[in-house]
Amino acid sequence: MTIQVSKLTKRFKDFIAVNDVSFDIERGETFALLGPNGSGKTTTLKCLVGLTLPTTGKITVDGLDVGRQARAAKRLMSFLPQRVGFSDQLTGREVLEFYCRLRRIPSQRIDETLNTSDFHFNGFFDKSVSQFSGGMTQRLGLAVACLPDTPILVLDEPTVSLDPNGAIQFREFLASLKRKGKTIVFTSHMLADVEQLADRVGIMVQGRLVALQSIEGLRKELMRNARLRITLSKLDSHFIDAAKRAGAIDVTLEENSLVLTSLAEKRLNVLRAIEDSGGQIESFATEELSLEDMYMKYVS
Repeated sequence: MTIQVSKLTKRFKDFIAVNDVSFDIERGETFALLGPNGSGKTTTLKCLVGLTLPTTGKITVDGLDVGRQARAAKRLMSFLPQRVGFSDQLTGREVLEFYCRLRRIPSQRIDETLNTSDFHFNGFFDKSVSQFSGGMTQRLGLAVACLPDTPILVLDEPTVSLDPNGAIQFREFLASLKRKGKTIVFTSHMLADVEQLADRVGIMVQGRLVALQSIEGLRKELMRNARLRITLSKLDSHFIDAAKRAGAIDVTLEENSLVLTSLAEKRLNVLRAIEDSGGQIESFATEELSLEDMYMKYVS
């Protein structure tokens, strides 16, 4: 077992940021915490890497208690915070040189990291950080996080400041680390990041871990709860009964459409049942469940 989080709770005075959260992460696994802003994802990661002490609960990394054996546990992890900041007077190279000295890493790791990771500084690497865009600053933070060759990489919203092309490049880079056997833990509120990178996902809402499942399970959950919007030339309430008999769930009338949920394998039967009952279907479309809808599903 690489990481074990047991009954983690973190209070800030009267506010409970993380409430009785437990999960395990296996060696070599890519694990994502998905949730809206303010759901407790960042606080959970800060407790995991030892930047914040839990109010109650326990976290171990390869058997090391993060609270009691912090120094040894931290050597196994490299952390990228959600918001990175560097001195404007330093160049990108000088930033990496500083962190090499801070973590006692050989300076040759700078070129090794840049050559193998393809961070695309677009000629700005030897210019001052004051000239960096938000996306390039984020890339520099990723490079800093990758300098130590730790077995565990912990990333808080790693694609938050990247443009679409930069986000794609980052996902490719993270996939290469995954193939090398790195254990990766990251947070996101973007489904694309989670779907393309994670093996398993934990969903957090209001400080609680409300779901824990494989990425395939998450895809099935989204498909199972996707809405089917059927536009008819004429609406009649008996079409609702026909749809339900064919396996539809939560059927409602909206203007000139039937909006329903059903298992993916039942949708064709539902369409045929509506037609058999006299409905003239003009069009139909699947509307996937949004992340906001999914979060509300777990809140309610």
